[in-house]
Amino acid sequence: MIGKASIYILYFLISAPVWNLNFDEATKQAKDENKVILLNFAGSDWCAPCIKLTREVFDQSEFLDYAKENLVLVRADFPRLKKNQLSKEQVKHNEALADKYNSQGKFPLTLLVDAEGRVIHEWDGYQSVTPAEFISQINKFLSE
Repeated sequence: MIGKASIYILYFLISAPVWNLNFDEATKQAKDENKVILLNFAGSDWCAPCIKLTREVFDQSEFLDYAKENLVLVRADFPRLKKNQLSKEQVKHNEALADKYNSQGKFPLTLLVDAEGRVIHEWDGYQSVTPAEFISQINKFLSE
C-alpha cells in the first residue's frame, strides 16, 4: 500500500519543472507559454557555491512551484568528474551558451532571459537568499 508521503513525493516528481538542457527548445517553450527563462551556469560536481545554490534555492518546493508557473529552467552544467561527463553534443551546446552568456566563465552564474534571448538580470555567484527572497527578486525584475 502506498502511503501519503509516497503519493506526495510521486506527485512532486511528476509535476515539478525539469531543468531543460537545450536553450533553443527553452526559448520556444518560453514563447509558447509566455514565460521567461532562468539560465543557470553550474559546475554540479566541483563548484561548492553552485551546489549550495541548487540545494538551498533551486531544489526547494517553493521555488519549484513558482518556476512551474512562471519560468522555463535551463541548466548549462560543466561537471569535471569523469563519471558525470556529458555527451559531446551537450558539452558543445553548453560551451556555445557560455560563449554567448558567460564569456568570463563565472560559476555559478544565473540569468533571467526573455524569450528573445535578451538578458533581463544577472546574478553573479552564490545568492545567500531564501527561495521566497529569490522569487521576489525575479518578480521585481519582471515588473520593471
